[in-house]
Amino acid sequence: MNDSEDPNDEVQYHIEVGPEDVADSVLLPGNPERVDKVTALWDDAEEKAYHREYRTATGTYEGTSISVTSTGIGGPSAAIALEELARVGADTLVRVGSCGAIQPEMEVGDLVITSGAVRQEGTSKEYVREDYPAVADHEVVSALVAAAERLGYDYHVGLTMSADSFYTGQGRPGFEGFRAAGSDSLVEDLREANVKNIEMEAATLLTVANVYGLRAGAVCSVYANRVTGEFRTEGESRAVETASLAVHLLARMDEVKREAGVDRWHAGLSLD
Repeated sequence: MNDSEDPNDEVQYHIEVGPEDVADSVLLPGNPERVDKVTALWDDAEEKAYHREYRTATGTYEGTSISVTSTGIGGPSAAIALEELARVGADTLVRVGSCGAIQPEMEVGDLVITSGAVRQEGTSKEYVREDYPAVADHEVVSALVAAAERLGYDYHVGLTMSADSFYTGQGRPGFEGFRAAGSDSLVEDLREANVKNIEMEAATLLTVANVYGLRAGAVCSVYANRVTGEFRTEGESRAVETASLAVHLLARMDEVKREAGVDRWHAGLSLD
């Protein structure tokens, strides 16, 4: 590794941002094209870097500083984004994406707010033992719920399964109908265990964030219901708006905590 690849440099090797380029709170969509859709809902924004799958912009939402960095698909690239964002000072990370629902009552366009995740991916296992839980920060979950309520969006809170494969790892057939062992019963087994949805990044982000003492959460729009067979690319802006408002609410929650002299948000505190 030469000096230009040093992960401890101020300007990070993959995401190409430094400490002055990002806010404390960062939204994490997968697709770089979603960055424009995110910033379109903000007061203002400026692109800071675009390298490989990592595109970063920083601006304000309701007067609160906020950033967005695309992570690409899956845990390995998401972990790189988290690592390098943490190195330049980010401490709150919220995945914003799409997912497949696996409970029959969930509608396309609904939101899923992740409370914890099934770690059916490999990246988090390279950080910590397999029985370590992937848990969303309760303040982030609370802020996402409050934001969805204020915006009037239908939402579900619960467990997410994160896979490394879009096809066989999510119970879909592979090339020429190939079926991985256990794939025929995967969705049904998860549904019976009250898992809400399937996607590809949340478990990595939640696990690594907890290892590092960072706040993290996830909100995804339902694009498909794997039980009913319904599919539409709908509701993306709802997840983005909910996450952006949640960051604003988290900033206000942090102010209230400081005023009250407490370290954690709890039911005895009020934003009013």
